[in-house]
Amino acid sequence: MSKYLLDKFLYTVDRDPDLVERYRADAPGTVTWWEEEFANKLLNCTTAEKSTWLAFTDEERRALRDHDHVALFQLGAHPFLTLTLFIAMFERDHGPLEYQKAYGKAMEHLRLPYPDIAT
Repeated sequence: MSKYLLDKFLYTVDRDPDLVERYRADAPGTVTWWEEEFANKLLNCTTAEKSTWLAFTDEERRALRDHDHVALFQLGAHPFLTLTLFIAMFERDHGPLEYQKAYGKAMEHLRLPYPDIAT
């Protein structure tokens, strides 16, 4: 499991409006494509610099494909990254603050200690 890779996915998708729309419309395809194309790229580096070992676990892939922010949080993804990305994808389908309230309600069963979100 790599909290870093989950956060990297959320961060990079959230900062590209085209990827936000792609992830909203086709989460399974976007997750597969991103993992193949971006997981091992080093951010803000020459394209020749890359790692070779980073990959999602099956559980991480499922949570990303299902837009499951509760599972992502339990896996250690930073909640700010899921919230900002999911607001960009889903707030338009709801009234003001409805999505944010539903996001919080879905996580209200979680109790301390929360998962460690440090990378």
